[in-house]
Amino acid sequence: MKRLVTVLTAAVPLAAALSAPSASAAAGGSAAAPYSCTAPALKAPSGTQVESVTAVAHAAGTVDVPAVFPLGENHVPDVPAFCDITVTLTHPGQGEHAKVRVWLPAQKWNGRLQTVGGSAYAAGDYGTGLAAAVKSGYAAATTDAGVSSYLDTRWALKGDGRVDTALLENFASRSEHEAAVVAKEVIVGHYARAASYSYFNGCSTGGRQGYAEAQQYPDDYDGILANAPAVNWDEFEVATLWPQVVMNEEGTYPTGCEFKAFTDAAVRACDAQDGSADGLLADPGACGYDPRRLVGSTVECEGRQLTITAADAEVVRRIWDGPRTPAGRKLWSGVPVGADLSALAGTTVDDSGRRVGAPFPVPAAWVTSWVQKQPVADVPAITYERFAQLFRQSQAEYDRIIGTDDPDLSGFRRAGGKLLTWHGLADQFIPAEGTVRYRQQVERRMGGAQKVDDFYRLFLVPGAVHCGLSGTDDLAALTAWVEQGKAPRTLPATVTNAYGQAVSRNVCPYPSVARFQGQGQGEGQGGGTGDAAGVRCGPATATRN
Repeated sequence: MKRLVTVLTAAVPLAAALSAPSASAAAGGSAAAPYSCTAPALKAPSGTQVESVTAVAHAAGTVDVPAVFPLGENHVPDVPAFCDITVTLTHPGQGEHAKVRVWLPAQKWNGRLQTVGGSAYAAGDYGTGLAAAVKSGYAAATTDAGVSSYLDTRWALKGDGRVDTALLENFASRSEHEAAVVAKEVIVGHYARAASYSYFNGCSTGGRQGYAEAQQYPDDYDGILANAPAVNWDEFEVATLWPQVVMNEEGTYPTGCEFKAFTDAAVRACDAQDGSADGLLADPGACGYDPRRLVGSTVECEGRQLTITAADAEVVRRIWDGPRTPAGRKLWSGVPVGADLSALAGTTVDDSGRRVGAPFPVPAAWVTSWVQKQPVADVPAITYERFAQLFRQSQAEYDRIIGTDDPDLSGFRRAGGKLLTWHGLADQFIPAEGTVRYRQQVERRMGGAQKVDDFYRLFLVPGAVHCGLSGTDDLAALTAWVEQGKAPRTLPATVTNAYGQAVSRNVCPYPSVARFQGQGQGEGQGGGTGDAAGVRCGPATATRN
């Protein structure tokens, strides 16, 4: 559970739990607030009905964010006074109720809207992201889409066992668009003027929501920050169950220590391929390390000496290689070399003392609830053959509604929108290859890399884990692009390498790659950090996988 909490915290740096003002903040209430916080009259977005509109004034202070499983509580200090407007929508005849929350700074509004995306199966933010946006002067918005929290997927099926398509449509894209419409209307009603610029900010599920906005509702936002996007949802969610299927089929469950030994060995072997021995892999797909080289070596794990076996190596080989049909046809990308294998290939010890698989809950829920439509289905019962069937079934049933992989961004380009994405090359949950594949499809559809760069830029960050990047202000880069026409030529990033060191460098936009010169080479094992100035961007010399 500790691993899961860490993952979700990283996956949504701006999301935590349902916001509630602290006692100190609430004590002032609306009576002490020197501004008007009232529920505005709203016109319902097309196809919806407004069920209720409430307004609560919050004085400046700490926003206390209570725990929402599996995350603990959080406390955001020094939040300026704001007005919290909650709008509840429904689609007549569909029986769902989606809430849109809009937080409006009482003073020093910067004239911008920032909508915050979700994580896992939560469609939106629970307070931390809203508070952070308000602290930066934004009017902030989010929606719950009428669904539940990060891992509560009981909404997937109706009582008769059929998929609740209304809620799935909400979660996929519909509610996000309606949140944009409502937030803009609330802003006009509160400030008596429209937002000068509107931005969307999300990672993982939030990243996918951002891409859905660009594809389906290109006029909603001037700028979209969509990191580690969960596009190709219908495919990659099944694909990320592959490590569990491999362990079950091969009857071998390596420990986290053994998985780390394979990862460390691969990084050491391929580290210098990009010209810089820095403990980071700039192109994990080019690392041809054979895990069989580790067979017979020993690993110390919790005071025990474990010997790497040929079966362990075969499990790792299959996980890195990625899902295939029984006939050997490639279905999707595997866990990138250099990423934490134990994230998706989690194991535990059962009551009898046997080591067994511990599936990551997000893909497990997708496969059991939406694809198999049996929430209590047994993941270990999925064979290689059955896995391939489930993969194709998910594609057939859900690509249209939640695939989020339409490469036609012509509407977004015509609207003048800008789309900025970074994706970690050590992402342990969503392989960056899916994002690269999507970008390549957009290039083919829309005239090539240079033309696409005019409105959509992708940065692949060596060593960055899922939604885990520091040392960069990506939202500032996006606003400068939108408002000043300054397209980001590089993106500063700080990551932790395989040796536990912080490495800082400027990341190049895809499809260009980093070329190292002068300082910045060879720091990895010597102690010290990479030098951002030692990087220049140039064309790739080899075709990416």
